[in-house]
Amino acid sequence: MRTHYPRTRHLPWSPGATSDDLRVTDLSGLRGREVVVTEKLDGENTTLYADGLHARSLDSAHHPSRTWVKALQARVGPYIPEGWRVCGENMFARHSLAYEDLESWFYGFSVWDAGGRCLDWDRTVRFLRGLGIPVPRVLWRGEFDERALRALRLDLARQEGYVVRVADGFGAAEFGARVAKWVRAGHVRTDTHWMHAAVVENGLGARAALWDVRSGVGVDAAVLAEAVGLPGAEKVGDAGALARFDGAGFTGDDRLVGALAALLHARHGQRGWLAGRLAGAVGLPLARRVADLVGLHPALHRPYPDEDRRTGLVRMAYAADLGLLHAVARATADTDEAREQVEWSALHAEEVGRPEWDALRAAFADLPADAAARCRAEAREAYARGRISAIAGDGGSGAVSAEAVAATWRWRAGDFPKLIQLVGPAGSGKSTFGRELPGVDAYVSLDDLRAGRGARADQRANAEVLRAGLDRLDAALAAGGTVVWDATSLTRQQRSLVHAVAHRRDALLTHAVVLVDEDELVRRNARREHPVPAEVLTAQVLRFSPPYPGDAHRTWYIGASGTVEEEV
Repeated sequence: MRTHYPRTRHLPWSPGATSDDLRVTDLSGLRGREVVVTEKLDGENTTLYADGLHARSLDSAHHPSRTWVKALQARVGPYIPEGWRVCGENMFARHSLAYEDLESWFYGFSVWDAGGRCLDWDRTVRFLRGLGIPVPRVLWRGEFDERALRALRLDLARQEGYVVRVADGFGAAEFGARVAKWVRAGHVRTDTHWMHAAVVENGLGARAALWDVRSGVGVDAAVLAEAVGLPGAEKVGDAGALARFDGAGFTGDDRLVGALAALLHARHGQRGWLAGRLAGAVGLPLARRVADLVGLHPALHRPYPDEDRRTGLVRMAYAADLGLLHAVARATADTDEAREQVEWSALHAEEVGRPEWDALRAAFADLPADAAARCRAEAREAYARGRISAIAGDGGSGAVSAEAVAATWRWRAGDFPKLIQLVGPAGSGKSTFGRELPGVDAYVSLDDLRAGRGARADQRANAEVLRAGLDRLDAALAAGGTVVWDATSLTRQQRSLVHAVAHRRDALLTHAVVLVDEDELVRRNARREHPVPAEVLTAQVLRFSPPYPGDAHRTWYIGASGTVEEEV
């Protein structure tokens, strides 16, 4: 059934309302509620369904500006549930405003289920990303505040206005009270209606190619490499593996992440470099996922003891979706033996299925953050080792099993020491991050220990410095509280001695992993009070093998901003 998109009312202070527009006369439907404010785009209102689309008019005729969005609907339609609709803005043709850096020619702004209910904003974003459709830029989010909204300043030469909607979901009958807009004065600034003029395309930015991949456009290796800032990577990468992955049937972020991993799979020894380099193009969480797929997939090409295989696969599932991991491994397998091993592993992965990690998060949500992190980690490990048979209870993903609850009782009180182990090359900003952490009771820095011996840069006594540091760490954890370990900790071997101390003292272990592009590291190193030699920094970047999720109870991934951009 086709549904006409309702007219959005103007806010009382919207200067662009004309005499035949509707205005909001009562803001009670917004007051006291969390709202999301997004940029209002100057395009054509368009609704996509599983089996077709229309513009605002249900019987909208063909127009050349709609050809591209029809192709998009053909790609994503099979993934839209029957009776659902995706509403958004067709940005292909220039109307009153000229856009030069769009992420796509279609932006989604609401999703409606078969019952006629608009999904909440966060679920809307997740659903649309799964289709490969971006959302308009979020300008503000918080509890409705008229003064804050009135104070928003737009570039009226480039922005038409903004739309306010409640963050929660709502029914169709509530639309007029839950959604409103602000539009610039005289927002139509052309003499001829755009539909009666020659079509002029709006401009796409560099990231548009990434949204094309997400939405199912055939992947071109050179275009993808250029879009993530690695021009020429397809020449040293594997376009053949990318082509094989392209037919695996993934959509959204999974398709983009898998495609990048297939193209760049030969760089499995450069995971730290790869994550830092990709973060600027796709964001740190997706860059981390690509790097972990690149690092993990070769293990599926090799024989593995079947009695240990389930445990290994569950641990891999901390870092990567197992279906996606096996798809990348299939695409990159270059011998019959490797392909056979992947298929054998995939059979074992069917037994593991998709672990109910969301159940763990919900089950321990009422605990303090450290206790919740410890309980989730211990339940995961118990499941991996087969000590508990299920994570989710009979109630599904919203309920954790009684076994998981029973397996974690001893950590619920949070009565254990906490260790934060900083990980990253010199100059990445890890020490700045570590020294700004609140509630730290002891800080163990190997640089400080070397400085105390007379020379911070003197590496000749590293063995003695390390032993002194580990002794201090052990004593600090034995005393309880929170301890920070500040060293590069670039490899699993370097991290292992610290892990042994944490395990002996039953500490909650958090990895704080800094992933920064090599070029930025070089710039930062040049500004440091104590820079390391250029060749040393290069060697560190090449040697850097970041920990995987699950190597610690909790992992924080820190980007160039110096803040935690992902917690796993």
